[in-house]
Amino acid sequence: MKCKTDDRSSVAAVVVCAGRGERSGLPYNKVLHRIGCKTVLESVLDVLCRTEVGHVTVVSSPDDLDRIKEITLQYENTSVVIGGKTRAQSVINGLKAHKCDIVVIHDGARPFVTEDIISRSIASAIGFGSGIAAVKSIDTVKRVTSDGVTALPRDELYNVQTPQTFRYSEILYAYDGMTGSPTDDAEVYERAGFKPRLIEGDYSNKKITTPSDLLSLSGGCKIGVGFDLHRLVHDRKLILGGVEIAYERGLLGHSDADVLTHAIMDALLSAADLPDIGVLFPDTDERYKGISSMKLLSDVLARVTEHGYGIGNISAVVMAQKPKLAPHIESIRSSLCEALEIDKSRINVSATTTEGIGLIGEGNAIAVSASCILTENNLG
Repeated sequence: MKCKTDDRSSVAAVVVCAGRGERSGLPYNKVLHRIGCKTVLESVLDVLCRTEVGHVTVVSSPDDLDRIKEITLQYENTSVVIGGKTRAQSVINGLKAHKCDIVVIHDGARPFVTEDIISRSIASAIGFGSGIAAVKSIDTVKRVTSDGVTALPRDELYNVQTPQTFRYSEILYAYDGMTGSPTDDAEVYERAGFKPRLIEGDYSNKKITTPSDLLSLSGGCKIGVGFDLHRLVHDRKLILGGVEIAYERGLLGHSDADVLTHAIMDALLSAADLPDIGVLFPDTDERYKGISSMKLLSDVLARVTEHGYGIGNISAVVMAQKPKLAPHIESIRSSLCEALEIDKSRINVSATTTEGIGLIGEGNAIAVSASCILTENNLG
């Protein structure tokens, strides 16, 4: 994809993606979170490249450098630099990668930014030196001090967003002389003696910060249920959720017979209206003989994602008389959440017995019932 250029002045953008985003609850950078077929970062770049921006620099952490470079290869006039220990240092690194007239600074975790907001911020910066997206505060805000609680005049309060767009020479000068710990680019600009100019933002232009923000990316929910049962036999490894458990017997099956992973896969597939694992990975196909079920789970995750769904929550109950599974539950959860690219808070695994009743109660089989919630994305 090629970014457009603007005849009035050279316009570049700095997209800040170097943070860890720990509050999101994700085990990876939130800009790499997939919403349907695209990552959050791709959604941002798609919008920027439909505006007057001629070149985009994405600021990455060293840990994410390879993946972010892979993403930016889809876009012409886009490059990647390493960020610093703070957001301010990351912005400086991004700024110094450019020589332009106008620079748009945007958070990589704001995928709902629009072309209109970006274009208006650029026009404001050309005319007045800066264009800072902001919306009026809709909540009552109070200042709390040792003297008490004071209500602030709401008509004077704004919530500041990005993009924050500036004359390049002015914002670079401001950052070169920066002191203290400013909270955003506009504060750096103001401390340097310039006057920030606000433009109207959009309440939907939210920054992804918390797990609830991730859920808000989705348009609806679908529920799926899966069930599987395998016999316990000698001369087989016992594998549950990708974790090998020391036991005298293992589960019988064409693959590694990971009954827990099988039930979870069927739950995901049923919620996404896709064929079950018996259809996708038949036991008559030699390609799947002895295969790790975690490889099949990765295949299922890709299919679910391609159909526009993200995982909201998974819950599974393992029914086994023996062995005792309580000591292994946390390692099983860790294995599954790593394979599914979700935080531990989104998956629960519990174990129970059948009180000695039936094949399971006799210690000759293990069964699993699993359910899941998939969220429908609303990012194209």
